[in-house]
Amino acid sequence: MSRSSPLIVYAVMAFVLIVVLANTLFVVDQRRQALVLQLGDPVRVIHAPGQGGAGLNYKIPFMQTVIQFDRRNIALEADQEEVTTSDQQKLVVDAFLRYRISDPLQFYRSLRDETTASDRLERLVNSSLRQVLGSTNLQDVISGRRDQLMQASKIDVEKRVKAASLGIEVIDLRIKRADLPSANQASVYRRMQTQRAQQAAQYRAEGEQQKRSIIAQADRDVTITLATARQEGETTRGQGDAQRTRIFADAYGRDPDFARFYRSLQAYQTALGQGDTTMVMSPEDYAFFDVFRHGPGGGAPPKR
Repeated sequence: MSRSSPLIVYAVMAFVLIVVLANTLFVVDQRRQALVLQLGDPVRVIHAPGQGGAGLNYKIPFMQTVIQFDRRNIALEADQEEVTTSDQQKLVVDAFLRYRISDPLQFYRSLRDETTASDRLERLVNSSLRQVLGSTNLQDVISGRRDQLMQASKIDVEKRVKAASLGIEVIDLRIKRADLPSANQASVYRRMQTQRAQQAAQYRAEGEQQKRSIIAQADRDVTITLATARQEGETTRGQGDAQRTRIFADAYGRDPDFARFYRSLQAYQTALGQGDTTMVMSPEDYAFFDVFRHGPGGGAPPKR
């Protein structure tokens, strides 16, 4: 035997050992979960939700194989689906689903891999959207009850997934976009504009009616306030005149000459107060100016 024969044997043994170890040991990442298959049948689950096992693991070489699934939330972009609402309006809907594999063993038995799972879930989502959105009208889908409809669709998909035993947990379901087909957009927009114009006209009419009511009420309040003020003013003025008359009567009773003098001055003010009265006469021949001739006492004026 040559010297190189032992080296060849050792090299072959090392190669075999490396092959055996490579088919025995495997690593499960923290973000993954694994399923060990023996001759095609699942025998062990590693690092499933709620379980440990991430890191270095082993299996029986050449008899067992390992498949791994994502342990995180998985996003699914569903294809566009055309939905007919209860008021016979067509909508093109884009949906977005998030799910995770909660039972890898059941997932493998039902779907085998994530590609098949995406196809199956997409059909479930589209079917659920047709059922839920088809039972309501266009306005509710666009804005009115969109959140409630999404919650109803999510619950419906969860029931379908649970009934099918897919080993999947539905996290969320959302509509990214809900648009009208291009052929229907123009007519629907015109109808929406007409409805908004009618509402605006109604609001303007109601506002005009409220404005007139407020103005009429303000005019009534002004009229009542002015009438009340005039009444109170006339009452106060009458009370003042009565009081003035009493004061004058008392003063007249005490001094008749003063009373006659004061009445004469009032008569002069009335007759000559405007400044445009012209009289040509002799004061001595006219009794109207008796005060100027005899003074307040009625007698002859005093001599200088």
